[in-house]
Amino acid sequence: MKTLAALFAIAFTASIFAEVIESDICVYGGTSGGVIAAVQGKKMGKKVVIAEFGKHLGGLTSGGLTYTDIGNKGAVGGLSRDFYRALGKVYGKEEAWTFAPSVAEREYDRLVKEHGIPVHLKQRLAAVNKRGQRITEIAMEDGTVYRAKMFIDASYEGDLMAKAGVSYHFGREANSVYGEALNGIRDKTPQHQFLVDVDPYAKAGDASSGLLPFIQPTSFGNPGDGDRSVQAYNFRLCFTKNTDNWMPIREPANYDEKKFELLGRYFDALKTAGKTVTLRNFMKIDMVTRDKTDINNNGGFSTDFIGMNHGYPEADYATREKIWNDHLDYIKGFITYLKTNPRVPENVRNEMVLWGLTRDEFPDTGGWPHQMYVREARRMVSDYVMSEKNCRYQETINDPVGLAAYNMDSHNCRRVVRNGRVENEGDVQVAPMKPYPISYRSIVPKQGQCENLFVPICLAASHIAYGSIRMEPVFMIMGQSSATAASMAIDENISVQGVNYDKLRARLITDGQILLWTNAASARGGMNPEQAAAAGLRGPRPNLPGIVLDESTAEKKGDWIESHSVAPYVGDAYIHDGNAEKGAMTVTFTPNIPESGEYQLFLISTPNPNRASNVPVIISIAEEIKTVRIDQKASAVASLGKFKLSKGKAAIVTVSNKDTDGYVVVDGLQCLPVK
Repeated sequence: MKTLAALFAIAFTASIFAEVIESDICVYGGTSGGVIAAVQGKKMGKKVVIAEFGKHLGGLTSGGLTYTDIGNKGAVGGLSRDFYRALGKVYGKEEAWTFAPSVAEREYDRLVKEHGIPVHLKQRLAAVNKRGQRITEIAMEDGTVYRAKMFIDASYEGDLMAKAGVSYHFGREANSVYGEALNGIRDKTPQHQFLVDVDPYAKAGDASSGLLPFIQPTSFGNPGDGDRSVQAYNFRLCFTKNTDNWMPIREPANYDEKKFELLGRYFDALKTAGKTVTLRNFMKIDMVTRDKTDINNNGGFSTDFIGMNHGYPEADYATREKIWNDHLDYIKGFITYLKTNPRVPENVRNEMVLWGLTRDEFPDTGGWPHQMYVREARRMVSDYVMSEKNCRYQETINDPVGLAAYNMDSHNCRRVVRNGRVENEGDVQVAPMKPYPISYRSIVPKQGQCENLFVPICLAASHIAYGSIRMEPVFMIMGQSSATAASMAIDENISVQGVNYDKLRARLITDGQILLWTNAASARGGMNPEQAAAAGLRGPRPNLPGIVLDESTAEKKGDWIESHSVAPYVGDAYIHDGNAEKGAMTVTFTPNIPESGEYQLFLISTPNPNRASNVPVIISIAEEIKTVRIDQKASAVASLGKFKLSKGKAAIVTVSNKDTDGYVVVDGLQCLPVK
């Protein structure tokens, strides 16, 4: 293994014969956040350059993650919001939060071209040279050297940060480190779990025979303890059923159905238990255009290659390439098994064969995404580390540079044996109280480590807080804030730690960034009134007549997930079933009727194409029981019918997710007197 000094010497020597590129700001990583950082730097009059490891701009936003994880649109401002408005123009609407990958990439390409930003592709970082606490230049494996006054590490892996000697962590911290409850090893993992017991041993029932593939041979550990496990990676898949734009999904060269014995046993066990399953029990299929998908992980065995990425954050390029290819082969094999193996229910096989790769997406990678979903890798350890306390408003900061709003969301980190059965471990889905601010100190290194580096993607956050922050709109927000501060530091010839926050704040607000979430901001989606009007947002659902019960007042069974993704909604949020645990979740309202009479009942939800079309709602009044099925795809307020109700708690209304064909959403119940 070559030392860092040796690597730099090689690269630096090669630079005598290669290009030396000088700029004010060098952005390493052409991800979504990297492109927006470069654009902001150029807008502030700086000479900017992008050095990108791969061959495409946009990272995951152009690499398949096109069903945008938002949390709350009102928390997204500045150039990030402008990006989604630009996509909206392509589709003839105000904003587009779902889109084709190629449309996103074209917008990123347009941005750098319009602003005259040089982009250098296929740049593999070899070494970082520092003088004291300042990076003077970075060298690539091809010998290219970049010299700049300020550097922004906009990579998903944090390679520049690490080579610059900045403190970082990867894996899960123990809950005790930052006083958290959701970090570390999870005692219970109800979501994305096996629905029935599955034998994990190579020879069923024989623990001495070893484990099936895709199960880690590690002990479960102590709940709350930290470890080096990293939440699972996958690829976000753009498939189609449109035969005019369809390519076959071929099995990988090394396909072996025996590797998927665990999946076969899972199907066998589901059949024995009498459970009916569909393809959507194994894939989250969201349509981002009329005929293109963004497919993500769903259920106990899906596209996440659980536990097979733990070495990725600190791996060399050759090892990362192997992990990358292993993930791609796994997904190809998984799909091949679903299409062809007789242990898979016929209805699942029949639907899987209808899906194909999309001919006009990812043409240079054979229809497969050019970006693996690196959900987390390294995370900086700075003078301020964002934690669960920030998400819950148990701790607040006074130097915000943007807002985060998504669930504290970790995919499973391990698949292990517990009590003689296979069990996924690590999934967490808990909503924050409301959009919360991210500290400036969390995007710059510790005092005394590096004074001209920003880290907007691998920023300082605990595992569980990062699970909320790690969304593409937020990365663009952090990229813009980083470039703004970098430009100010250049102008004043100061360190990144010495930037005057009051001046920074004033410029961020001028540029449309949203820094605080107040009651007034909530009422208009977090924006100033002009921004809200332009975006067509109206904030929370206005006051409704009659008796309105928020879902927070109802009795819940099962692990419902709180969300703010689709507005408007009653109260502070709504809940959904995660399109999982079908038949195991209910929400029960018991309204207190003030006067006897006839009332029309309405179930309130937030419509979306991924919602269920057959949600059963059971209304119990005295001896009468009535079941109504409602379609939540298009209607926000669905009538349950008219009923004669006595004064008091005469009615019980229960929403179930039994046998539903999509996400079940509950936002509230309205009881409207009939006049």
